[in-house]
Amino acid sequence: ITLLLGALATHTSADCTRATLQAATDALLAAQTAGTPSFPTLADTVAYQENRKTIDIKTGILSHALHIDHNRSQLDVTQCAAFSELIVTNAAAPYVIATQLRLDNATSKIRQLDSIVTTKGDWLFNVTGTYYWASREAWTPIPAEKRDSRAVIKAAGDAYCDLFNDKNVKVPWGTPCARLEGGAYTGKGAANDRCDVGVPSGVKLANRQYVIDEEFGTVDILMDFGGAGGLPDSHEFRVEGGKLRY
Repeated sequence: ITLLLGALATHTSADCTRATLQAATDALLAAQTAGTPSFPTLADTVAYQENRKTIDIKTGILSHALHIDHNRSQLDVTQCAAFSELIVTNAAAPYVIATQLRLDNATSKIRQLDSIVTTKGDWLFNVTGTYYWASREAWTPIPAEKRDSRAVIKAAGDAYCDLFNDKNVKVPWGTPCARLEGGAYTGKGAANDRCDVGVPSGVKLANRQYVIDEEFGTVDILMDFGGAGGLPDSHEFRVEGGKLRY
């Protein structure tokens, strides 16, 4: 019997924390406000995509200084990733931007940025409606004893996405529940608002990429709407008690 013992490899890495991820999203917000596509929290080499296409970060949306009227971020410590939603109401150049970022756990620097950038002319784009409803929704922390697991949150988001191509899928609809698509809103801020209306059929939502925040009950999914190579899409969900709220 031959026994071979190798030395255990050692790796130096920082623990990913909510504070680290919050600092990264704050840096991204500051960079977008200043129009600076290079900032200290960014890794020397970063994988950068806009609308599911790889481009030079120096020519992307980060090179434009924007006044951000509304922003919200969700933090995924498990994946060392985060999601940020930015709304710019400037009438001349309005934007709604959904960005997922991923950190190098060894350096705490952003190694990957994936943004969905929408503006005038895009499907259902109406920044006035988006800003109005987004700023009124309650995306607050969920008490620890009431939080759902990552698996439950992800499953709720996936069920909704699967419904687009399979009407037999059971979606955990909540009551109330409201959907914001572009500037269109399915609810009125009422107790009986519903999400299970006007869902398309025969549409595949492919190549899903997730950021999950159990503290806020959220999952953002970047994907291709209509199957591989389809329209770039971001869906963010809020899950409360295992049910879809937003």
